Amino acid sequence: MTRSRLHELSGLGQSVWIDQITRAWLRDGTLRRLMADDAVVGVTSNPTIFQKAIASGDVYDGQLRELLGEHDEPKEVFYNLAVKDIQDACDTLRPVWDEGGGKDGYVSMEVDPNLAYDQDATIEEALRLHEWIDRPNLFVKIPATQEGLGAIEECIARGRSINVTLIFSLERHREVAEAYIRGLERLVAGGRDATGVASVASFFVSRVDTEADRRLEEIGGRALALRGQLAIANAKLAYQAWQELFSGERWEALAARGATTQRCLWASTSTKNPEYRDVLYVEELIGSETVNTMPLETVEAFQDHGRVRPTLEEDVDEARELLDKLAAAGVDYADVTDTLEREGVEKFADSFHELLEGVEAKRGELVRT
Repeated sequence: MTRSRLHELSGLGQSVWIDQITRAWLRDGTLRRLMADDAVVGVTSNPTIFQKAIASGDVYDGQLRELLGEHDEPKEVFYNLAVKDIQDACDTLRPVWDEGGGKDGYVSMEVDPNLAYDQDATIEEALRLHEWIDRPNLFVKIPATQEGLGAIEECIARGRSINVTLIFSLERHREVAEAYIRGLERLVAGGRDATGVASVASFFVSRVDTEADRRLEEIGGRALALRGQLAIANAKLAYQAWQELFSGERWEALAARGATTQRCLWASTSTKNPEYRDVLYVEELIGSETVNTMPLETVEAFQDHGRVRPTLEEDVDEARELLDKLAAAGVDYADVTDTLEREGVEKFADSFHELLEGVEAKRGELVRT
């Protein structure tokens, strides 16, 4: 097999995950093909992804008919549908997890985003999904809200692997890493080693430029020259923080008990602005011990014309200077990231609502047929 661009990227230490999953992919071998041809070693999902998958076609209709008489709540119907897909995807990727010692091969499923501001309910649902799906290569996704931090720590302390999603700010990223480390410390204090417990910190990328660019366009003038830069600078500074946070005596003590670092995962890496290069958020964030989760169209675009070289540690000083320039131009970084976190939760909650409405609509269609 010809060595593809994504295989070259993987050779630089960055794991390629796909930000999409459908039952059709599991049945027709698409996921296995992506693993072989496109170096894919992980899968992420969210309510929007499932909403599109269930709403299109009839691949879920057989199981839906079986579930009609068992569950009245649309959420329980959805979970039964989704859990089957997640279990099958975990099984497909299990050899990757086994062969790599648990570094990759993960599949992520998100807790109900309506629970993002309820710590106890998030913990309960995350543990429930782990027990229900019952796969060692499962990540349950918990949003990085203030309330989510305690849920992340508690789940890690109980030996459950977590994908922390919707991270936008450097400060919140540090808080997420601290929650992971505290959870591991509690885990090993209880007499367990940390082998088999993992986490990624999903740092959202393109949405940062979308929001910052909107504000810069409102300001106008010289501020326009700063467009399209914050997302990449933000991620590069997060990677610098990762190197700092997962080093030193405190971390080495955990590593000696089998702990692995909470890798940065670059999410939302499709380019929203058509003026920008369509593989911008892949090419500029290539570095070792990281993950880039891409939608299928970004995978295909990068395979066609992506440029592969280690870029993540380039221009770090310029990234720091950019934050000062944005502040001088009148863009409040903290307000940008706070807005993105709030809107991110809202968007996922809206998608979850649409998803449940779609399940109800499918139920109605099947009852009539």
